[in-house]
Amino acid sequence: MSTLVALAAAFAVLAAPPPTHLIGPAGTVGTIGGATPANDSAVGNFSAAIDRLVDLVGVAGSGLLALVWARVALSWFSHDVTKKVQAKDRARDALVGTLLFVAALTGLIWGLAHWVLTGA
Repeated sequence: MSTLVALAAAFAVLAAPPPTHLIGPAGTVGTIGGATPANDSAVGNFSAAIDRLVDLVGVAGSGLLALVWARVALSWFSHDVTKKVQAKDRARDALVGTLLFVAALTGLIWGLAHWVLTGA
């Protein structure tokens, strides 16, 4: 069980988004890649809130996916034949769920819906 916890923790750390703000010389805050911090306008605040919400959904979803795949792995390496058959079905379901989750986070689903509705 401790191996499962270690794998889930490692997956959560690897799935976390990288830091975008750095502390520079004399305590100044800079950003990676030349991006500018959000201004204090309402649009900037709203965009920052939406970006943070997307990050939180991504982190929560990756934790959930880690649990789903851990359950598949535990059944897959069992000595019981029926658990191995169940693991095969769970692996297929987990793969479909993972692909849908990745498509949702990357905007692929939104892009396809936009293309179908507008034709552009």
